[in-house]
Amino acid sequence: MSLLKDFKDFLIKGNALELAVGVITAGAFGAVVNSLVKDVLMPPIGLALGNVDFTNLYVVLNKAAVNVPAGTTLAEAQKMGAVTLAYGSFIMTIISFIIISLCIFLVIRAITKAREGSKKNEKPADPT
Repeated sequence: MSLLKDFKDFLIKGNALELAVGVITAGAFGAVVNSLVKDVLMPPIGLALGNVDFTNLYVVLNKAAVNVPAGTTLAEAQKMGAVTLAYGSFIMTIISFIIISLCIFLVIRAITKAREGSKKNEKPADPT
């Protein structure tokens, strides 16, 4: 019974709860950023580059074994048995990573400035 009580105490403590909230929030934030990159940023970039669809940018690695006609989508090429290097998806993942890193940097910077601001408002301790 002591083990259950200890586990319950651990879960109720702030650190475990804050960690759980952080993980859930990070997962949701990652999904939002991925959608931002895939659905909002990459279509105009692809349009500006001449109607490039980044999700279908790939290289067939086993060209001798599988004949993939030009204009075939990545999913179709993979169904045909082609071994592909999907560099378009990799580009989108890098852009997502950069956006997430920038957001984390801005949040940490704001927290640091807020902490510095609260320290400025503190009165210095009286000399003893």
